[in-house]
Amino acid sequence: MEYTIKAIAQLSGVSARTLRYYDELKLLKPKRINSSGYRIYGEAEVDRLQQILFYRSLDMKLEEIKKILDQPNFQITTALEGHYRQLLKKRASIDSLISTVEKTLRYQKGESPMTDSEKFEAFKAQKVQENEATYGQELREQYGEEIMKQSNKKFSNLTEEQYQKMNETEKNLISLLRSSLSADADVSEVKTKLVNLHKEWLFYTWPSYSVDAHKGLAEMYLVDERFTSYYDEKAGKGATKLLAEAIKESH
Repeated sequence: MEYTIKAIAQLSGVSARTLRYYDELKLLKPKRINSSGYRIYGEAEVDRLQQILFYRSLDMKLEEIKKILDQPNFQITTALEGHYRQLLKKRASIDSLISTVEKTLRYQKGESPMTDSEKFEAFKAQKVQENEATYGQELREQYGEEIMKQSNKKFSNLTEEQYQKMNETEKNLISLLRSSLSADADVSEVKTKLVNLHKEWLFYTWPSYSVDAHKGLAEMYLVDERFTSYYDEKAGKGATKLLAEAIKESH
């Protein structure tokens, strides 16, 4: 079956404007342009749009989606299996949050006790799931399955105080990165502090620390745009490069 751009927009819930934008990006090209100049979409384009929406539901950037879908060995069944696993993880995370809200309601009403640890379990579990979805595969390739398991376990077992200190350390790191990007900043004076703050932050999740592992992570920050965007989006463009270079220069 074939669809005009208006028909596929109604079918999918994606606006015609967005579909035209996908065409400009070469993310979703129409099957053909008819004699009247209208974009016509076929079954293959419908399937590709569905894949795009699956990946978008995982907050993946359009550029990254295009790279995945354009791979010569891309298979829809394999992609669907991956989507299914990610959605199951997301459902588990939502169920955990719902459970925490229910426990908190009972606690606030005086109906049942709730430990400080229980108040934060769901949020930590959600963070683990988000990190797994975004960086899991690359980190496993870099450090191995066992290290990742130990890291997730260490993070999940953080006390409330440790969890708050970890977040505060990251805030301080991002704040220092942001100020270091200003035109009048003397970067040479803050590089050591940047590295130490980053190292302190890592200690909350890394089962053990090594200089080589730290430098390896710095290299990943530079070569993988998903890692690069983490600090660039929080502190400003160039923040990730500044941090990575500081880490490599300090050892």
